[in-house]
Amino acid sequence: MRDYLELTKPRITWLIVMSVAAGYYFGRTGAWDAWRLVHALLGAAWMASGTAALNQWYERHTDARMHRTRHRPIPAGRIAPGRALAFGLAISLLGFVELWLGANLVAALCGLITLGLYLLAYTPLKSRTPWATAVGAIPGAMPPLIGYAAASGTLDARALALFAILWLWQFPHFLAIGWMYREDYRRGGIRMLPVVDRDGSRTARQITLCSLLLIPAGLVPAALGMAGGIYAAGSVLLGGIMLIAALRWDRKRATPAARLLLRTTVVYLPALYLLMLANARPLAG
Repeated sequence: MRDYLELTKPRITWLIVMSVAAGYYFGRTGAWDAWRLVHALLGAAWMASGTAALNQWYERHTDARMHRTRHRPIPAGRIAPGRALAFGLAISLLGFVELWLGANLVAALCGLITLGLYLLAYTPLKSRTPWATAVGAIPGAMPPLIGYAAASGTLDARALALFAILWLWQFPHFLAIGWMYREDYRRGGIRMLPVVDRDGSRTARQITLCSLLLIPAGLVPAALGMAGGIYAAGSVLLGGIMLIAALRWDRKRATPAARLLLRTTVVYLPALYLLMLANARPLAG
């Protein structure tokens, strides 16, 4: 059971569920529908877990060549590939049905699009082009749309504002990871930008640009009336801290600076969500 749980990448799943919850909060109108929220969170968690398991099934040969992933359940031989495939398909289907019947079809389709883009576009592109990160950031930014659609049955500018923040956030987050483990990714044949960008100049530009753009992107929810002035000020502060970490990495381009940037991104996202929720102005019923 521990190995099957590892297939679901629970540390990533909780971040996804957090983003779904934020999206649901801002998409709701009127009184809370507790059961719909539960179904949205469970459905998204099942689909995220299934996507993670299917991804590890797909990349089992790549994982076996990399030091940081060779001890995962499939390459280590603790779970047979066929069982992992069946497990991933089953819980993905369970998540889709839960979103459809417990929330609505729009939320379920958002979940299905997320799974399809991740497995059929991003995952194959990882071994071909560094632009895979930009493609992968699309399904990576879908969770708030799933939550928003679950609550409202539709998507609008408010949902897209949440999507944009999460899409931009992924570049400093994953490129910092890519820099820290670039030799391992090279060994596995993963063509992340830090792998092909020997001196780090292109990686630095992407990290700095996206960190900079997070500041105005973070202000969009306030401009749309989703949150108030406290959130706006806090989002600028958090964005400034992120930008400082990015510039520090650009100056040093060393693993400790990349690790600090990674930790900054991990703090940034939940802190931003908490600020947004604490100073929220949800849709009127």
